[in-house]
Amino acid sequence: MSSALPLPAPKRFPIAAMLVLATIAFTAITTELLTSGLLPQISVGLEVSEPVAGYLAAAYAAVIVVTVIPAARLLARVPRKTLLVSLVLTFALSNVLVGLAPNFAAAMGGRLVGGLAHGLLWTTMAPFVSRVVPSDKVGKALAIVFSGNSLGMAIGAPVGTALGSVLGWRAAFLFLAGFGLLLTGLALWLLPQVRRTSDAARPSMRTAIAQPGVKAVAIAWPLLVLAHFALFTYIAPFIREAGLPDYAISLSLTVLGASGLVGIWVAGITVDSRPRRSLLITTAAIAIAMLLLPLGGGTMPTAIALMAVWGAGLGAIGIYNQAAILRAGGEYRDAANGLTVLTIQLGITIGALYGSAALVLAGPLMVPVAAALPVVVALVITLTGKRHAYPPGRKEAGWSEPKVKEMADQH
Repeated sequence: MSSALPLPAPKRFPIAAMLVLATIAFTAITTELLTSGLLPQISVGLEVSEPVAGYLAAAYAAVIVVTVIPAARLLARVPRKTLLVSLVLTFALSNVLVGLAPNFAAAMGGRLVGGLAHGLLWTTMAPFVSRVVPSDKVGKALAIVFSGNSLGMAIGAPVGTALGSVLGWRAAFLFLAGFGLLLTGLALWLLPQVRRTSDAARPSMRTAIAQPGVKAVAIAWPLLVLAHFALFTYIAPFIREAGLPDYAISLSLTVLGASGLVGIWVAGITVDSRPRRSLLITTAAIAIAMLLLPLGGGTMPTAIALMAVWGAGLGAIGIYNQAAILRAGGEYRDAANGLTVLTIQLGITIGALYGSAALVLAGPLMVPVAAALPVVVALVITLTGKRHAYPPGRKEAGWSEPKVKEMADQH
């Protein structure tokens, strides 16, 4: 039995809270990417080589893989609003530690703190959203929140890098820490209290994995992320080999981030009504864009158009799959979501290694083709997961009213 009565189901859409969560996502992504943009300055400042300084980025991802599941279980009984506010404060602490680090070891400690917060944030945020918005508006809410990811990539990291280049890398991290402190206050003020779940629904990874559809989403979604990072990590060698000018490298990053916002907007409109058809079309479009890049990537307009399709698809698939894992996880959505956080981080790590292997074995022009292969596998999983993993929405053939009622009851 639960020790607390559940709060009533939400009736109004909490737009202010969703904007705060989007800003938290923006801060998390900017924190994650900032070391990569300032790698040369950090290398000089901490008196280490650039490859060694790069460990600050690798360690951030590694600590997520190692800690996300045990930390989520350990903190399962902490009220969700309290945890989210604490995580924003932890991001600020991480950036302070890095900004004031007297040596590389201290900076590494600060990054490990940030990685711990990052993993917990993504296990907490989506289930939090599903409990504080009306059940038929979860997709819209996730679209708003996930826009912070694309803004962090398109705006946060470049602006932070520019600030670090002008004022020094330490100033960039300290500025981000100050922003985090301000955001902590806004989160404390504007985030609502989340409804309590029953003791039976405490995070259980084993039970979550046993839920129909969870394994399919936890494999297909990371495959798409793996494909993205396989190509994204080595986009510069591809652009140079394709004969495009060097400015196309920075332009491509901007296009990916900006088009990602368009994809999120489209997904926000369709995820609650046509999630299955939309995800199938999006996944197929990503595969086609990647396969065509070696053929049409030699001209700037074609390359930018294909990258825009890729970026928009990347933004959209996050919304569709996030909604899918929450639905498939049912009352164990917290643990199911934690599982995808883990598998996605593995996908990021393996994606970079996979892209490296494709670069060495097949050459830069074939990296997009290699990246398209896991996208095709994800498409097959989506096609075969109609019943549990990726069922039709309310405006698609095969939709049934009881499934929606069941979801509403779970929320």
